[in-house]
Amino acid sequence: MESPCILICSIDDNTGLCFGCGRTRDEIGHWTTYTSLERRTIMAELPARLENVERKPRRETRRTRMVREREGG
Repeated sequence: MESPCILICSIDDNTGLCFGCGRTRDEIGHWTTYTSLERRTIMAELPARLENVERKPRRETRRTRMVREREGG
């Protein structure tokens, strides 16, 4: 199943969008129930959405934590 997730799973408080992929919490939660067409439609909107997201999460992201743990930090 195609997904825009890049393992930066943190929501911007100002926009309600994920810092990594640009989806809303509802879209993330319902992703597996969407049809391929619905997923592609949402994915086509994501680049424009990400223009409005503050680029620095306020907390450690999943990807950062995974890298830190892998490096023994």
